[in-house]
Amino acid sequence: MSTLVKKCNSVVPDIIARAAQKEGIDGKMLASAVANGRAVVPANPVREHDPIAIGENCTVKVNVNIGTSGARCSPEYEFEKAACAIAEGADAIMDLSTGGDLKEIRKKILSLNTTTGTVPIYEAVKRAGNALDVTPDLLFSVIREHCKEGVDFLTLHCGVNKDSLESLRKDPRVTGVVSRGGAFHTAIIASTGEENPLYSEYDYLLEILAENETIISLGDGMRPGAVIDAGRRAKSTEYMTLGDLSQRALEGGVQRMIEGPGHIPIDQIDYNVRFIKEITGNAPLYLLGPLVTDIFPGYDHVSGAIGGSIAAMSGADFLCMVSPSEHLALPDIDDIREGTRVAKLAAHVGDRARKGDKWFDKGESGMAFARRNLDWNAQFSHAVYGDYARSIHDRDGETETCSMCGELCAIKIVRESLDNRN
Repeated sequence: MSTLVKKCNSVVPDIIARAAQKEGIDGKMLASAVANGRAVVPANPVREHDPIAIGENCTVKVNVNIGTSGARCSPEYEFEKAACAIAEGADAIMDLSTGGDLKEIRKKILSLNTTTGTVPIYEAVKRAGNALDVTPDLLFSVIREHCKEGVDFLTLHCGVNKDSLESLRKDPRVTGVVSRGGAFHTAIIASTGEENPLYSEYDYLLEILAENETIISLGDGMRPGAVIDAGRRAKSTEYMTLGDLSQRALEGGVQRMIEGPGHIPIDQIDYNVRFIKEITGNAPLYLLGPLVTDIFPGYDHVSGAIGGSIAAMSGADFLCMVSPSEHLALPDIDDIREGTRVAKLAAHVGDRARKGDKWFDKGESGMAFARRNLDWNAQFSHAVYGDYARSIHDRDGETETCSMCGELCAIKIVRESLDNRN
C-alpha cells in the first residue's frame, strides 16, 4: 500500500508541498522529514482542509480540545467553541465528546476547515454502556468509522498494557491514572486479565490506519496527573513501549505522533522531552501540558503555557491548549478563547529555539520600533491580538504614552533628551 509516508521517499506529494509552503520551507525537506518520521502532515483524503505540518523544521502548533459531556451536552455550543478556537489561531481541533449523538457532533466538527482528531475509545465505551463491556471488535469498528468519516488523527492508548499496569502497581502514584482513555484500558486489563487489543493487535490497527491515511497519536495513558507523581515508574514504562510502537508504525507506512508527558515539575521537562524524542526516533511530540504546578486551579492555562514553552524549546512540536477551567469544569467560549490565546503565546515563545534570529522577524522587531516611536497603531498591528491590546489602552482615552507612566514615560524622556542634544 502506497501511503503518504512511502510516497515521500520518492516524490513531493501535493499535500506536502502545500504544507511546506505555509511553513516557508522546501517541499523536499518536509517530504524527507515525513518519510523518516520526524514530521507529519495530517490529511485524511476523505475531506479537504488547509493542511498543517507538525514536527522538524516546522513552527510549534496548537490543538484545542472541545466536546460534550454527560453534564453539559450542547452540540451547537461545542461547534461555536471549535469555531472560536480556530478564529483565535488554533491549528487543530479534537472532539472529545461523550454525551449526545457523537456521530452527528463529529460530523459538525468535521465540516470545519481544520485538522481534526478524536479519541475512539470514548465512543466505544458509550456504545457498550460500560468500559468493561467494550470488545476488541467494537473498538476496531469505531476506529474504522472515524477514519472513514475523515478524522485526521486518532489518540489511541496502545502503550497502556500489562507491563505499564504492573509498573503502576509496583510503584503506585497518588493520582493513579488520570487519562480517561488510559483509565478505560487499565480497568479492562485489571478486570479481565486480557491484554489491551490496541497493543496485542497493533499490526491490525496499523492496517486500518494505513488504508485510510489516518495518523496515530500514541496516547500517554500513564501520564502523571500530579507533579508529585512525575518520578513514578509507569510513565517511563509506557515511554519505552511507545518507542517500539513508533518504529513499527513508521515501518507500516503510518504517520505517528507521540503524546506526553502530563504534570511535570519545571526542572524535569527538558529531560522528559529529550527522552521521548530519543526513543521514538524523533517522532513529533504532542504535549498535554506539561503543567508545572497543581495548586493554581483557574490558572492552569498559565501553568501549561510555562511548561509548553519550555517543552517546545526542548523539542516538543504540538501543544494542547489548557483552559482556565481545567480540572474544574467543561470550558465555555471565554475559556476556549483565553486558553487558545495563551497556548499560541507559548507556541510562539517555543519557536524561538527553532527559528534563531529569524524569530525576531515575526513581529518582534516591528514591535520594538513601534514602541520606541510611541506609535500605537503600529503596536496594535504587530500584536497577535491587537484589538484586545487596543481595548486596554483606550480605557483611559487617547494618550501619547500609556497611562501607567504618562509624562514620566522612560522612552519619551530619553528620546526627547537625545533629540535635544542632537
